[in-house]
Amino acid sequence: MAELILEVRGLTYAYPGGITALTGLCLGVAQGRRLAILGPNGAGKTTLLLHLNGTLKPAHGQVLIEGRAGAYDRSALTQWRRRVGLVLQEPDDQLFAASVAEDVSFGPLNLGLSEAETRHRVTEALDVLGISDLAERATHMLSFGQKKRVAIAGAMAMRPEVLLLDEPLAGLDHRGGRRLLTALGQLAQAGTTLVFTTHDVDLAHEFADDVALFDGGRVLTQGPAALVLADRPALAACGLEPPLLLELGARTREEALALLAAARRKVY
Repeated sequence: MAELILEVRGLTYAYPGGITALTGLCLGVAQGRRLAILGPNGAGKTTLLLHLNGTLKPAHGQVLIEGRAGAYDRSALTQWRRRVGLVLQEPDDQLFAASVAEDVSFGPLNLGLSEAETRHRVTEALDVLGISDLAERATHMLSFGQKKRVAIAGAMAMRPEVLLLDEPLAGLDHRGGRRLLTALGQLAQAGTTLVFTTHDVDLAHEFADDVALFDGGRVLTQGPAALVLADRPALAACGLEPPLLLELGARTREEALALLAAARRKVY
């Protein structure tokens, strides 16, 4: 079994005003795996990601990095975020430089890397995400999908060991989503640990190695994707249905065709 690169123990957090987001949450992130944090909107998934890279500090509990509790002084946080990158759902929350190349280069330069190494990393990240032609484009002139890929390129250029992504396919069309999944798959094959939040059970079924079912600020169950996504009672507890492919496999031909027709009506 893969070793845990990140672990959360008894994590509790409330926003100002007493709004509880996480309640005694426990979670393990296995090194080199793709973990989907699956749950309905408002379940606390984004809040969890903000703890996993040290942006938020828990009221109670711990976040461990390779078995050691994360520290929150400036030096420790810098090292933490060098190892654990975060891409938010809204790319405008992360893009601030005038051009794409400048934005992607900010992280590596902030690490103290040379200009030559920074250029190499920027070129590599843009190439992997298929946006090399946008290097000199002004960030405010990009489409939503292009902005999303630039935000991910900025995180990739830091070469984190773990990449956290909040609803990575939100706002993307089918082609943009497929392209992004291909790029993320290449990162995973190269050894990057991926953690992504989603409410899309079909995406979790297709792309994740492991799944954590999440609701009410806590993890209901976690394990291999094939096992968790076949657990109908656990999915129902989160207000979710099994993935379409699993549903089709359990139906007769007539039932499967009817299910497909219903799925198409939802899309169109």
